[in-house]
Amino acid sequence: MSKAPQTTVGHLPQLALERAFELAQSYARQSRSANTWRAYQSDWRLFEAWCNSHDLSSLPAAPETVAMFVAQEAAQGRNPSTLARRLAAIRLVHRGAGLASPHDAIAVTEVMRGIRRAWGRAPDRKAPAFDDDIKRMVDLVDPDSAKGRRDRALLLFGFAGAFRRSELVALEVRHLEYREDGIKVTIEVSKTDQEAQGQVIAILRQPDSRYCPVQALDAWRTVAQIESGPLFRRMNRGDKVSLSGLTSQSIALIVKDLARKAGLDSTRYSGHSLRRGFLSSAARKRASIFKMADQSRHRSLDVLRQYVKDEDMFDDHAGADLLRDDES
Repeated sequence: MSKAPQTTVGHLPQLALERAFELAQSYARQSRSANTWRAYQSDWRLFEAWCNSHDLSSLPAAPETVAMFVAQEAAQGRNPSTLARRLAAIRLVHRGAGLASPHDAIAVTEVMRGIRRAWGRAPDRKAPAFDDDIKRMVDLVDPDSAKGRRDRALLLFGFAGAFRRSELVALEVRHLEYREDGIKVTIEVSKTDQEAQGQVIAILRQPDSRYCPVQALDAWRTVAQIESGPLFRRMNRGDKVSLSGLTSQSIALIVKDLARKAGLDSTRYSGHSLRRGFLSSAARKRASIFKMADQSRHRSLDVLRQYVKDEDMFDDHAGADLLRDDES
């Protein structure tokens, strides 16, 4: 959808038709998250620039052009998931312009199949920040500064909620409902809830623990005087709290910095380590996989089973009684 139609539909006056068109555009934009749209825009600009540099048409693009583009991207180390997103952007732009998309032509699909086979390596999964790691990292923040209270709350609350980075930065005060046992948190949009039906999780209060996520959040809100708007915010000079919220990249940098200070390999940690850490820690404690799914909001239990497998693969091992030295 690019411009409003020039003719009326039925008996709709032109002004009403233009309004209807604007509404349709608005809903179309909400079909994907803002981060996804930004990624698509970046992908398209890369493809368009590549085509221009080789004197090739980007719109419409020939299947052979797209095939060469993804092949060169793969040669530069782009993984298959990134290339799939590039193709999705190319598809959207073509169809938005009323053109047939070249993304699913055999010239492209065969190249992608070859790239996936050649890639042949496990995804670079970030390390989980286990509960003991979180405690070590939290102990390193300055408890008397606003930044320290923010980072403490971010780690503990992010871990306890098994939040994705995008979910953490989108949290606002209005998403919180305080209860006697903790806080009910409404997540308006997430990776597994693109239709924005809303998902609710519980953050458990730990009154006898120095690492209670609810107390940490309250301490941060008190010092930052946050009564509405974004929950986790940027810091200005002089330990002053900004009105604007953190970005996903900011969360990753905070986790990496504290991991480094805790003596961990910071290159293996990211914002996602909070989510992975909660699930891995819960699996290690033999938590119910269904309760884990309630907190992480995974649609499929297959992913969660891998967390459980990672933590108990040596328990009741099939080879436990094999290769024993009977003489010992």
